[in-house]
Amino acid sequence: MKIRHAKDYDDMSRKAANIISAQVILKPCSILGLATGTTPIGAYRQLIDWYNKDDVDFSEVITYNLDEYRGLSHDDPQSYHYFMRKNFFDHINIDLANTHVPDGSNPDADAACSEYDEMVRAAGYVDLQLLGIGIRSRIIRIIAPPVFSLVQPAMIPAAHISTAERCSFPER
Repeated sequence: MKIRHAKDYDDMSRKAANIISAQVILKPCSILGLATGTTPIGAYRQLIDWYNKDDVDFSEVITYNLDEYRGLSHDDPQSYHYFMRKNFFDHINIDLANTHVPDGSNPDADAACSEYDEMVRAAGYVDLQLLGIGIRSRIIRIIAPPVFSLVQPAMIPAAHISTAERCSFPER
């Protein structure tokens, strides 16, 4: 693992976006693992800017997100699916059929996690994973083999996350 230092949030966001865009340029059909929350928003904004300048093309990219709130449908404004559309997917030329977020609305969380895990496994795992550190300083990750095995997905009931945490995203 290579650690890169940044002078501030904007610098970190540009560096992260540069790594992601290089991956997509070198392999247009990349499978990206994406994160939600406030940390990656700057990187997503930078990628949108480069897309608008025709510097990067997401038309063949496939994405898998890390998590979703249990009990929330994809169209709920507090869901991560909604978050990703509003903050990234709706602003680039990605095929929405190639964007994947766990199904938080499935009443059988174990089945939903197993299905999602199998979907990621069948796709061949991610080429690049964007991570963030959550409000509770935990890192949620999916790392592609052969170096690491897949971390089992899990759903956290939205009721277990405070309203302040769920509503802490800017412009959400």
